[in-house]
Amino acid sequence: MRPGVERSVEGGAYDGGSELELLKLRAAECIDEAAERLGALSRAIWSQPELAYEEHHAHRVLTHFFEREPPAASWAVQPHYQLPTAFRAEWEPPEARAPSAAPRPLHLGFLCEYDALPGIGHACGHNLIAEVGAAAALGVRGALEGLPRPPPPVKVIVLGTPAEEDGGGKIDLIEAGAFTNLDVVFMAHPSQENAAYLPDMAEHDVTVKYYGKASHSAAYPWEGLNALDAAVLAYNNLSVFRQQMKPTWRVHGIIKNGGVKPNIIPSYSELIYYFRAPSMKELQVLTKKAEDCFRAAALASGCTVEIKSGAHDYYNVLPNKSLWKAYMENGRKLGIEFISEDTMLNGPSGSTDFGNVTFVVPGIHPYFHIGSNALNHTEQYTEAAGSQEAQFYTLRTAKALAMTALDVIFKPELLERIREDFKLKLQEEQFVNAVE
Repeated sequence: MRPGVERSVEGGAYDGGSELELLKLRAAECIDEAAERLGALSRAIWSQPELAYEEHHAHRVLTHFFEREPPAASWAVQPHYQLPTAFRAEWEPPEARAPSAAPRPLHLGFLCEYDALPGIGHACGHNLIAEVGAAAALGVRGALEGLPRPPPPVKVIVLGTPAEEDGGGKIDLIEAGAFTNLDVVFMAHPSQENAAYLPDMAEHDVTVKYYGKASHSAAYPWEGLNALDAAVLAYNNLSVFRQQMKPTWRVHGIIKNGGVKPNIIPSYSELIYYFRAPSMKELQVLTKKAEDCFRAAALASGCTVEIKSGAHDYYNVLPNKSLWKAYMENGRKLGIEFISEDTMLNGPSGSTDFGNVTFVVPGIHPYFHIGSNALNHTEQYTEAAGSQEAQFYTLRTAKALAMTALDVIFKPELLERIREDFKLKLQEEQFVNAVE
């Protein structure tokens, strides 16, 4: 296909975008038509927050949503897909379901998260992430269903991905092959501003346990080995180390266990720490230095130390400029005002297991304003995530994702640029073997 020529919505080719723009308008209309159902879905998840890998209510609400979404049986749902609280829902045009010699369909994935935080519920707005993923998928399906002729071969896949806040459900699903054959994946995360990309960092977590020797704190303290002293030394070692940390590194932790009674020398203490850096390579350097701090504390206190890593490292999110530029173009048509590219690339960020996804398939993970200036991981954000005001911004974001997905379907040259960006970023991250 020659440069500048797009697929027609009727399977041919044309030199303009008017047909595609009408298709995007239809996608937005389909999302509006489902607004009440989507809002009820979000509120059901928000009202009963569940922790990582325990999202049974949210999982049931989401799978029932797709099983009952009209027209009947339009989505093929696998309710317990690879993990007890994960799911997979697929839709493809009816004519594509019959065996034929047609080319392999384009596989587009829309991701839903739905786990909450301990104590403060949906303070990261994962109920809205689930709603965005479901809504965007409905928009794409609705637009393609209305075509007078068969669309290009495509399959729309919704993946329910549990345990983002703790454990890394997407990484479990990657290892189980859930992302194999996906071409592009989409999701969006609530925040305080609209950003097509934020440089979410690589993250490694550890549990550190010190073992000492109990003794009476007053009668014969010299007989004991104080595990709490080891924990305090470790905490202070890391605090002193901050002077030599790069400005982009982050280290934060808690002392989870420091003893049971003041007149007993603590024989056991426990800390939990998170380390973050802009890349996996830098994260390894930071982790090594931090572990030296833990071991030094054991040596100084006479205790023994056990350092146990978390189940998964979260990788940094790889940017895909072609994809997020298309998203911004569509978002602006809907009235979304994005922060500047400089602010976007240099702003604060956290970590997500979506980073690991971007190392196996091109994807986009934009952030969106929900009508509140409250900060994530606060009680105020929990309230905002459950508000009616957040619905307008959530569905607007879903529309922008659906419109971008339609660009990917009908603009082969865009898909090619997305794939090239993906390969280039992998090479920059020294993961060349992953694309060979």
